[in-house]
Parts: sequence; C-alpha cells; structure tokens
Amino acid sequence: MDTIDKKLLLALQKDSRQSIANLASEVGLSPSACHRRIGILEKNGVIEGYHARLNGPKLGYQIEFYVEVSLDSQSEQVLAAFEQAALSRPQILECYLMTGNCDYLLKVAAENTREYERIYRRTIAALPHVARIQSSLVMKAVKRWKGYPARP
Repeated sequence: MDTIDKKLLLALQKDSRQSIANLASEVGLSPSACHRRIGILEKNGVIEGYHARLNGPKLGYQIEFYVEVSLDSQSEQVLAAFEQAALSRPQILECYLMTGNCDYLLKVAAENTREYERIYRRTIAALPHVARIQSSLVMKAVKRWKGYPARP
C-alpha cells in the first residue's frame, strides 16, 4: 500500500459517497486508475464495505451501554457457544473478545431504561455460560469513531 492508497482510504472514510472523479482529483489519479485501486483495496479486504453512520437518538435509541460479560469457563466450546449466540442477537450492536477483567465487551443501545432491563434479562443474561455482567451507561459521546488515522 503506497501513499496514494492511504490518501484514498482517508478520503473514503470521510465521505464514501463522493464520486470517483472527486476522489481521483483529491488523490491525484485519473478516474480509471482511482477506480482500479479501490477495486484492489476491496478485493484485498482493506475496504470491508460501505455503511451509513446512523444517529441513534434520532432513531429512538436514547441510551447506550457498554456491558462487560464474564463466562463460567474459557474453553473453546464455551467461547464458541457464546459468540454464536451473541452474533444472532440484533440487540447486541458490537461484541469483542477481551483480555483483562472480563471475557467480552458488548455495546447495546436502548430506547430507555425499561427497554435496557428487558435486553439485560432476556438477551444478555440469557446468553450461554454467562457468570457475571457489569453494565456501564454512556453519559455522553465525546468522540465517536470516524475512521482510522493516517499512517506514515
């Protein structure tokens, strides 16, 4: 990956809806060369997809929680069962296997505390092999993820 690819990736992270002509102009390529490079980056898995970043509160999701989950075992079968179940729950927005004090970190959004309690009881606590749950309410998003930084 060269400097032009890195510029292209930064430009796409800022606005993936801009035209190939605009992208090409921004990174100093012809439109056909720009299109070809984007195709290579997609094929190589550097670009995994294109997504709209939605505003949770405007969709009715007024609260977000990060939830630490500890399991009763860390065997391969237990981890696999938990992950399979977490993948099938749309209420779990993100799920990460962690090092440290918990086994998994989940991100969950809810309309209100009553809905979060329902998600907590019926979704998170019902996942296989859960031994401990610790929820943390997001009070304010100071900086949301907007992409990876430029690398030299």
